[in-house]
Amino acid sequence: MKASVFVPATIGNVGPGFDCFGLCVGSLGDIITIELTKSPSEIVASEGFDAAAVPKDPQRNCTVIAALSMLKMLGDRRNVRVSYKKQIPVSGGLGSSAAASVGGALGALLAAGKPIDRRLVALAALDGEESVAGRHLDNIAPCITGGLSIVRDTHSTDFSALASTPDWWITVVTPAYRLDTKIARSVLPLEVKRELMVAQMAHASSLVLAFANNDPALASRALNDLYAEPHRSPLLPKFVEAKAAAIKAGALGASISGAGPTIFAISETEKIAINVRENICKIYGNTSLAHTSKIPREGARQVAI
Repeated sequence: MKASVFVPATIGNVGPGFDCFGLCVGSLGDIITIELTKSPSEIVASEGFDAAAVPKDPQRNCTVIAALSMLKMLGDRRNVRVSYKKQIPVSGGLGSSAAASVGGALGALLAAGKPIDRRLVALAALDGEESVAGRHLDNIAPCITGGLSIVRDTHSTDFSALASTPDWWITVVTPAYRLDTKIARSVLPLEVKRELMVAQMAHASSLVLAFANNDPALASRALNDLYAEPHRSPLLPKFVEAKAAAIKAGALGASISGAGPTIFAISETEKIAINVRENICKIYGNTSLAHTSKIPREGARQVAI
């Protein structure tokens, strides 16, 4: 039994929503095929962007770990054969490991002939994500749901997605260098002043309202990260200039995608999003990825290949 799934790239934090907010990118994603087998698990094919970076050892591969976690929850003792067609850069801040984990979990569920259960997919995907980047849902949730998602609690897999999504566009640009997530987390302070906490909560709450009410002016004011961005931006050459270029081109706002080094920007129209992409690329000069897409209303899904 076999199933192929499309798993989209995602933006963690989305500015002020550190470890709580996630945004689905949409047309940028990987296709992962899961085939159930009684033989030992294996990676049978990997092609596309950063394909060589996919771990070939099943015990270190988050897709296999998530798929086997799902099968265990289903009481299925079979193993998996995994194939990849990749578009998401590895270690780029676009939820590569989360997408790989969701792909393993959802692919195994569908290959076993079971109906989609988002909570089961999230639980199994967390096991895969934990093996690579820690037990975080801020990329897993939007990968599953599409649109903007909010994680209330990782331990209980309590997350929600907004019922409506504005017709806004996302630009993501990945410069031609990598940033280790552990380093990006190490520079963050463990404690913050009350004034900063209150301001960050206000920005995060307002960003949710901006999405819910289709309010671009509010989104522009709310897309302001006072916690992670000030500490991480020194690790990202030309980020400050790239963000300024995005705003000058008409973006509602811009910030670091996840732990970086990818920068993301939100725009009202496709034309503006393309101009934003071109302006950011001029600043970086050498990029490994530049992409624009409408914010999607759908996340991971089964596909025919």
